[in-house]
Amino acid sequence: MSTANSLTADELGSAAQRERRQRILDATYALAREGGFEAVQMRAVAEEAEVALGTLYRYFPSKIHLLVSALAREFERSEAAFREVEIPGETAAERVIWVMKGTTRGLQGDPKLTEALTRAFMFADASVAQEIHTVGMLLTSMLTRAMRPEGSPGDADPADLTDLTDEDVAIARVIGDVWLSALVAWVTGRSTAAQTGAHLETAVRLLLRD
Repeated sequence: MSTANSLTADELGSAAQRERRQRILDATYALAREGGFEAVQMRAVAEEAEVALGTLYRYFPSKIHLLVSALAREFERSEAAFREVEIPGETAAERVIWVMKGTTRGLQGDPKLTEALTRAFMFADASVAQEIHTVGMLLTSMLTRAMRPEGSPGDADPADLTDLTDEDVAIARVIGDVWLSALVAWVTGRSTAAQTGAHLETAVRLLLRD
C-alpha cells in the first residue's frame, strides 16, 4: 500500500507543473468519459496527457489517487460555481437540496465518468486519506454555504462561516456522507436517479428540520 499522497496544485512550485497536473486530470476525464473506471489505466493516462509514466506516478501514486483527485476537482468546480450565485430557498433544507440536486444531475448526466470517480472513492483505502479528506471538505464547504441564510455570491471563503455552529458543520458532513453513499447506490444500479434524489431530499429534511 502506497503511503505517498497526490501532489495538489498548491504544492506545485511552477506554472508548468500546475499545467501538467491539469493536463493529467483532463486526460483522466477524457478516458473515464469514454470507458468508465476500467478505461483509466495509468499508462493510457500518461500517453493521453503526453507525460512520462514516471512523471504521472510522481503526481499521483496510483489510479485510485488519480481518480479521487479528479472527483475532488469535480466538486471544486461545483463549489466555485455555487459561490457565484444566490442559492434559492427559504430554509436551509431547501437551499441544500437545490445545491445537491444541481450537482447530482450534472454527475448523472455523465454516467461513465461518474462511475469511474465513484468506484475509485469506494475502493480508496487509508493511503488515499488526504484525497478523501479534500473531497469531504469541498462537500462540507458547499453545504455549509447553502445552509447560511445570508450567504451571498462572491464569498471569498465559504468555509469561513462564523455564524455556523459545530453542530451545523457536523450535519453538513453527515449529509455529504449520505450524498456520496447515494451516488454509490446509483452507480452500482441499486437505485434509480429518481430514487437517489428522493433519498437525498428525505435525509436533508430530516437533518435540517426547522
